[in-house]
Amino acid sequence: MPGKRVLIADDHPLYCEALRAVVPQACPDAEIHEAASQAEVLAAVTADAIFDLVLLDLNIPGASGFSCLSALRRVAPLTPVVVISAVDDARTMQDVILGGANAYVSKSAPRQVLLNAIRAILAGGTYMPAEVVAALRESRSQARDEPARDELTLRQRRVLELLTQGLSNKAIARTLAISEITVKAHVSSIFRKLGVANRVQAVIEAGRLLGKNPRH
Repeated sequence: MPGKRVLIADDHPLYCEALRAVVPQACPDAEIHEAASQAEVLAAVTADAIFDLVLLDLNIPGASGFSCLSALRRVAPLTPVVVISAVDDARTMQDVILGGANAYVSKSAPRQVLLNAIRAILAGGTYMPAEVVAALRESRSQARDEPARDELTLRQRRVLELLTQGLSNKAIARTLAISEITVKAHVSSIFRKLGVANRVQAVIEAGRLLGKNPRH
């Protein structure tokens, strides 16, 4: 069985070298590819086979603001993206997640943090620092206090609770004794009802929703 295909999108030689060392620790069978500019990133994801993970530096040459992340979400909407950046202010972190990234890791973070993030995303889960999740929950709560959401079923609420624990679809299926296909259908419905685009945004919204309306 072929290994996971990981694209390192960063132009700094020393950090690329560090990522090449870290990725195999998180995923021993990883097949590593590299891109050093926004143009190379987009060429790789559009002309090559599907990647299982993109590790993206926001300030890669050719990018302006979040342009590379936005372009990635357009051409490869299902490819997990972990943004790894030296910029770590709360506003940037929020914009990165709302822009469609699956995780955010500061370049100043310990190696173990990056390992945990890569493992979680490749397993189909989510990864965000607790303080960023809290900030995003507060931001979204302030932006809309009205409950403009379709009601989740009891099973969907249970799936959402397991999503907040970082479980993959396979792990959720095993926990609830249902098929993985059924879990995927529930996750799609949850995204639609919550008005979110990915698992990280769903987890953030879950903090507000499940906190106000605990399951009985």
